[in-house]
Amino acid sequence: MSKRHLFPSLDGLVPKALRGIVASNPRLNLDETNRVVFDPESPRSIVSVISGGGSGHEPAWSGYVGTNMLAAAVGGDVFASPSTRQILAAVEAVPSDKGTLLVITNYTGDCLHFGLAAEKTKAKGHPCRMLICGDDVSIGKKKGSLVGRRGLAAQIGVLKVLGAAAAEGLSLDELYDLGTAVNGQIVSIAATLDHCHVPGRTEHGALDEDVIEIGTGPHNEPGYRKLSPAPSAQGLVKQLLTYCLDETDPERGYVKFNPGDETVLLVSNFGGMSNLEMGGLVDEILQQLLADWNIEPVRVYFGCLETSLNAPAFSVSVINLSGIASTSTYSLDRLKGFFDLKTDTAWEAVSGSQNRPQRRKRADQLVKPPAETRKVVDDARDLKINPRLLENMLRNACETLIKAEPDLTRWDTIMGDGDCGLTLETGAKALLEAVDTKGITAKGSVVEVLTELEEILEGKMGGTLGGILGIFFVSLRTAIEENIDLAKSEGTVALWSKALSLALTHLEQYTPAKVGDRTVMDTLIPFAEVMKSTKSFDDGVAAAVEGAEATKTLTPRLGRATYVGTGTDGKELPPDPGAWGAMVVIRGLHAAL
Repeated sequence: MSKRHLFPSLDGLVPKALRGIVASNPRLNLDETNRVVFDPESPRSIVSVISGGGSGHEPAWSGYVGTNMLAAAVGGDVFASPSTRQILAAVEAVPSDKGTLLVITNYTGDCLHFGLAAEKTKAKGHPCRMLICGDDVSIGKKKGSLVGRRGLAAQIGVLKVLGAAAAEGLSLDELYDLGTAVNGQIVSIAATLDHCHVPGRTEHGALDEDVIEIGTGPHNEPGYRKLSPAPSAQGLVKQLLTYCLDETDPERGYVKFNPGDETVLLVSNFGGMSNLEMGGLVDEILQQLLADWNIEPVRVYFGCLETSLNAPAFSVSVINLSGIASTSTYSLDRLKGFFDLKTDTAWEAVSGSQNRPQRRKRADQLVKPPAETRKVVDDARDLKINPRLLENMLRNACETLIKAEPDLTRWDTIMGDGDCGLTLETGAKALLEAVDTKGITAKGSVVEVLTELEEILEGKMGGTLGGILGIFFVSLRTAIEENIDLAKSEGTVALWSKALSLALTHLEQYTPAKVGDRTVMDTLIPFAEVMKSTKSFDDGVAAAVEGAEATKTLTPRLGRATYVGTGTDGKELPPDPGAWGAMVVIRGLHAAL
């Protein structure tokens, strides 16, 4: 892989890139604080279609904001989901009288943060639905029974259809049903010559020269299978199409293609393929589709639809338009019309072009979000402890977590995209800064500390852990406030035991993860359950440590690590970085006592 970059670090790169993107489309605005690119002229009379995800996939998703496509897009850190607050800022930037449709790819962090944003939007009385897109066939039905199919670049095709349909005036429910029908008729798979290199990161996987990996993900996730020696282009295409189209495969026969079905082909460059080779690849795919599968797509799109930084890799997607027509109320001609409707977005780079409107002044494009109001702590519902002890506990937990970052990053690189350690380090440093500059421990207020944690998690920590911990701490703070009288009658430990149990119960509404799935829940669940049963912090910490240690021998069942083909042969893995990070924090709090 190439390790050379113009920008040697990710520091400040995402907002800088977004400023560049809006400069190329003068109709758009940028809320730089929340990394939201939006169309200020998006009509209130149509449903606002919003998407987003981690940065590093450009032009997805900010490049698809504009007329007849997205009303807004929100970007997280590189390969990490945006935070809940960012998503809510996107929703508020493009208000609609008909509601908001959030369309995302199937990754845990995105599902959690966009899901929480959808719930908060609905709680304010605004119609909102969330559509989760998954099209990757590589994982198979059995292994992916819980997590579902991973999302690849075919989601951009779904966005194209939904943006055009929204412009025609379809209702929120009609758009959701149409998107569901389209997503259900897609098969995709990716192939990688090598993984991408993230600027500023030292831990990366790499492929040997004579190896091609198939079933890879767009965040450096290892693939389903390695082919060595590397096959020819013709041989590789043959295998990829077989995985996608062989209806007799019980694991991957997701879509049925009948003779004469009209289809769409999308081939996405992950960023590191030459345009010359991409053209040759598309030609080879089309030849084999016709010769071996009697499929002749009626629309063909290829290019950098959804990238993975500089990865020399690509994904192939086939969409069955006839299948969509048979499972919805839309004719083939109307479906093709949705694809054909012109936009003023990056979609035209792979499907055509149209004139750009006159440039506006740059100062008019860069907007700031409205000032936020901080939650007022009710002293009557607050839990107070010795301020010095509270500060010592927070400092010890945060400093211990920061020291653990290199190990967490290394372990997460082996099993996923490597962002877990940096995400936790970001949160720990932000909390220490709040202790030093805001004096959040000066009054010994537990609710004030938890409120600050909510601010940090919503504003600075994306990714799966940010979503899980965000929901957990919001629920924990609420449980403490609602059950504060328990501290007076039964003691502080009893209050913590009940609050932890209630927070965990609420969190379980948003994630199916249980003990044994090799996630952060392998630490949180034992900790909360033992605290509830024994009313002992010492016992709870011991259970958390045991749970984190146990992840070394568990096979991943949820999250990005699900797609890694290791851990099934009894070989010990690194511990799950999320579970280990949570354990480090719990143990750090305990050690300060």
